[in-house]
Amino acid sequence: MNSPGTPTFDQLRIFLAIVDTGSFAAAGRRLNRAVSVISYGIANLEAQLGLLLFEREGTRKPQLTVAGRALLGECRMIAAGVDGLRARVKGLLEGLEAQVDLAVDVMLPAQRLGQVLRSFAETFPTVQLRLHVEALGAITGLVCDGIASIGVSGPLALEVDVIDSVAVGSTLMVPVASPQHTLGQLVDIPPGAARDHIQLVLSDRSRLTEGRDFAVISRKTWRLADLSAKHALLREGVGWGNMPLPMVEHDLATGALVRLHMPDHTGGRYGLSAIWRRDCPPGPAAAWLRDQFVELGQQDGEITPAA
Repeated sequence: MNSPGTPTFDQLRIFLAIVDTGSFAAAGRRLNRAVSVISYGIANLEAQLGLLLFEREGTRKPQLTVAGRALLGECRMIAAGVDGLRARVKGLLEGLEAQVDLAVDVMLPAQRLGQVLRSFAETFPTVQLRLHVEALGAITGLVCDGIASIGVSGPLALEVDVIDSVAVGSTLMVPVASPQHTLGQLVDIPPGAARDHIQLVLSDRSRLTEGRDFAVISRKTWRLADLSAKHALLREGVGWGNMPLPMVEHDLATGALVRLHMPDHTGGRYGLSAIWRRDCPPGPAAAWLRDQFVELGQQDGEITPAA
């Protein structure tokens, strides 16, 4: 038995055009080819494969043979792969990044992140994305070290000289606790009462925040590097702490957590900025991400310092 030959991409395009348009003439119009060229291309493809792909006898419309139907899916996959390759090469030639590494602060609302990345996938189908979710100074560290080309960071990034930034909104931080927690059972919390209870505090491993505390008022603290773990411990009544409102809205509505109304600690807005290294400005895809975060951040409230 002879081995099949190797068809050309042009032959596969002709084959798919006939299937999609329903005739040799319509395929010729789509590809801007004469019908004779379409017929010749299919004849050569069938000769290469050693298979009949279309039934031409007794029908005005070419019908796929059993072999033609069996190969159709493979042909579509090959065509899609080649189209994807050409699109990626075109993007590279135009300066489009092959991959964007994005680092985001864990305080960034998940819904906003998902909205931006869904649009990114549609706008830049050839660009791969690598996402890093970190806390506090770790985002700035990733950008400074060149691991991430762009980041969405809290206010700490503004302290670093090599970083350029633009405001992308803020998220509201609120003190919360379980309804079973002592503070959660108080309607009017006296000033200073929170100092005697464990405060769950988010931390990170970056040197930028080493030895520093943010919005810490309790004498008893538990340090956690994971916001989800902090959330879980708050629900269990282990302590009290500040959380981004979008993350606990459902808990507040269902009563799993209660918002603490403390006269000496009312919470506040956590400012967010898109950041990048001054000596390495973002490429087209990364700049598009930045601009999307800027646009969506305009709906956030004014930033006020936490009490």
